[in-house]
Amino acid sequence: MKSELIRKKFLNFFQSKQHLIVPSAPIVLKDDPTLMFNNSGMAQFKEFFLGNGTPPSKRIADTQKCLRVSGKHNDLEEVGIDTYHHTMFEMLGNWSFGDYFKKDAIDWAWEFLTEELKLDKSLLYVSVFEGNAAENVPFDQEAFDLWKRYVAEDRIILGNKKDNFWEMGDQGPCGPCSEIHVDLRSAEERAQIPGRELVNADHPHVVEIWNLVFMEFNRKADGSLEKLPEKHVDTGMGFERLSMAMQGVKSNYDTDVFTPLIQKVETITGASYTKNNPNVEQEKINIAIRVIADHVRAVAFAIADGQLPSNTGAGYVIRRILRRAVRYGFTFLDAKKPFVCELVATLAAQMGESFPEIVAQQQLVTNVIREEEQAFLRTLDQGLQLLDQVIAQTKGDTVSGQKAFELYDTFGFPIDLTALILRERNLKLDEAGFEAAMLEQKTRSRAAGEVTTADWVQVNDRELDNPFVGYDSLTNETTLVRYRKIDSKKDGIRYQLVLESTSFYPEGGGQLGDRGTLTFGNEVIEVLDTKKENNLIMHIVAKLPEQLTARVQATVDAVWRKHISANHSATHLLHQALRHILGTHVEQKGSLVAPGYLRFDFSHFSKVTAEELQQVESFVNARINENLPLVERRAIAFADAVAEGAMALFGEKYGDKVRAIKFGDSVELCGGIHVPSTSAIWHFKISSESAVAAGIRRIEAITGEAVANYFAEQESELKEIKSILKNPQDIQKSIKQLQEDLQKAQEQLEKLNKAKFEALATQLSTQGSLQNGIEVFAFEIDADANQAKDVAFAIGANHNHAAILLATNTDGKPGLSIYLSKELVAEKQLNASTMVRELGKYIQGGGGGQPFFATAGGKNPDGIQQAIEAFKAQF
Repeated sequence: MKSELIRKKFLNFFQSKQHLIVPSAPIVLKDDPTLMFNNSGMAQFKEFFLGNGTPPSKRIADTQKCLRVSGKHNDLEEVGIDTYHHTMFEMLGNWSFGDYFKKDAIDWAWEFLTEELKLDKSLLYVSVFEGNAAENVPFDQEAFDLWKRYVAEDRIILGNKKDNFWEMGDQGPCGPCSEIHVDLRSAEERAQIPGRELVNADHPHVVEIWNLVFMEFNRKADGSLEKLPEKHVDTGMGFERLSMAMQGVKSNYDTDVFTPLIQKVETITGASYTKNNPNVEQEKINIAIRVIADHVRAVAFAIADGQLPSNTGAGYVIRRILRRAVRYGFTFLDAKKPFVCELVATLAAQMGESFPEIVAQQQLVTNVIREEEQAFLRTLDQGLQLLDQVIAQTKGDTVSGQKAFELYDTFGFPIDLTALILRERNLKLDEAGFEAAMLEQKTRSRAAGEVTTADWVQVNDRELDNPFVGYDSLTNETTLVRYRKIDSKKDGIRYQLVLESTSFYPEGGGQLGDRGTLTFGNEVIEVLDTKKENNLIMHIVAKLPEQLTARVQATVDAVWRKHISANHSATHLLHQALRHILGTHVEQKGSLVAPGYLRFDFSHFSKVTAEELQQVESFVNARINENLPLVERRAIAFADAVAEGAMALFGEKYGDKVRAIKFGDSVELCGGIHVPSTSAIWHFKISSESAVAAGIRRIEAITGEAVANYFAEQESELKEIKSILKNPQDIQKSIKQLQEDLQKAQEQLEKLNKAKFEALATQLSTQGSLQNGIEVFAFEIDADANQAKDVAFAIGANHNHAAILLATNTDGKPGLSIYLSKELVAEKQLNASTMVRELGKYIQGGGGGQPFFATAGGKNPDGIQQAIEAFKAQF
């Protein structure tokens, strides 16, 4: 059965059981501070399990794109090594929010697998929670009895807390679970060892395919459990593993989920993927191909959902995954040019029907991956040169683990590639030293980001349904509902306060959270920030109010809100302007709305010209001058809003009801804060335009008072320039004359320098010493590196067997330039690059180049004379 049909059958089955089928949420979580990525099917439903929101239906089913490469669930280093772990995977799930519980979940799971899919019952095992006396959680007798109706007792395995008690995290909803495992071994293997003995034993062919979680507890900060108000069902079935079982193969990578990608890798690289009894070298190739086929899925869908590779946060994780794929191709498939980008078309053709975002964003994804590959290949090339230097400076047969870590940490050079190269050169790697350096860095990083979160303290039981009232007012009177304490290395003690209602807008959609004050009686508490987590709006304060039950006056900082709203509305007008002037291919790819400025990332294939930027500015300012009123539609159906022309952004999660914002012809779905009319923006000024990634540009701009301050600064600078130029009547003419005079002076200086160094080369040509048939020239000269090169080549032009070292010292930065006549290179196998790396040690630096000419830079000018003497001593 093809994987596409399996997916459809699952969704159709649960639709027949009155489940609402919802689309996959984006793989990247933008407004959840606790997670970078959707790492499980239940992540997008956390607020419903926590009781902080109302689900669109009590029964839901979907297939969710998941990514597990960071934090608690980290499978990255196992991916490709085995045949059943992945970075990105699909999780088929059905959910009950206070509706059905164990019986229906178990009945439907068995019905779907054995009746709908016709999976052989004799291959299936199930597990139930054995209980935990320490936590007063009993053996799951109910699940055991329910399963006995379908399977023999010897196929029901009792699992411990690790295997059969599922938790969202260190705190939060949790409960016992029942797993369904499938035994895919041959009949001969099954006869030798019963499958029950291999369940949860990491056997590649006895694997879990479905986990049925019965959420009935809440894990508190002190580790204790309390009952949830309602019981829920959270199930997750590994789509790739189910496909393996249904297609009768022994590896996820042998299913049609991966075979098109594997075949494309074979075509591109010329390597072959061999399943039957591969030798050691072939298995290395197999692992590389599996890594690439897996990783391109994770990277492509993350980019399609709006996460570009970068050096921080989620972007760093995506860059790391892509670089792992490129590195495996580079090392084991001899892929020295970008190739992962060529797999995107195959992926889009394969998965586009179920996930249309990969088709819509195909060109952008391809371009971004190609540029990332090219950059990393350059990094590898640079790293190889740096590794050569490390090897040249190594005494003995073991390379320092600290040095290897510097290559890894500073330059991104993979440690396993370092180890491979060292083995090829009969050298060892100080692995213990590397691991020690890595642990030290991780410890520092972990300590810096360490956060302790206490349990929520309930002050009263008020409802928290749709508590934001800040669209209409900057202030409201309300009540404190709950709070909790947060302790972090970065900020110290903070408190998160949740109010029954609030005028404070929480950070989201690129807009920073509101600031202001909360007044409890006569006590005023400053709000440092406002954030949203699991549908709770949290006011971040440094001090807990003394009168917790007093009525609260919530007041947003009016100046903050004024600047924020102007910049947010300006981003909408900017988006409209870019699409009007550059083309409708322009799509928003990210934004930041701060009080001082705005930042807008968008898809575009080339640099925006100065003329186009001026047109964009003029377009936005024309809309501002038209004084277009804000037309706001709250709680409109998503489908109706899109049908009326509202722009929905890829990578954003929208509910059934949305808010549409309109200024003239600009219509977007947006939950943020806006001005009542465009004239409140006052003026719009672009401050910069730059590249973010391949096909992604960034514009930064200012509005309102920031523009007024900008013009005032420009006027002040102009007055100062005029004063320096002695107040000419025509300032442009005066500056042009200065430029012409400067150019003439530079040309004259170049002529003088040329004559100077020609004379120096002539003088030095007579001062060499003959050593063993070689004319040796070694001097320190007053010049820069480029001038030293010219002098060295001028000396060498008059000598057939010359070895020349010219040392320089420019502003305390020493340099060495070595020139060797081609005759010396050919006859005596001398190498300037090797020499300069060795001599570079004297000036505490390094370098390289070609056999006949090489340079080195350093930081110890006192070592120049030693380098000169060492150079002479070689001949």
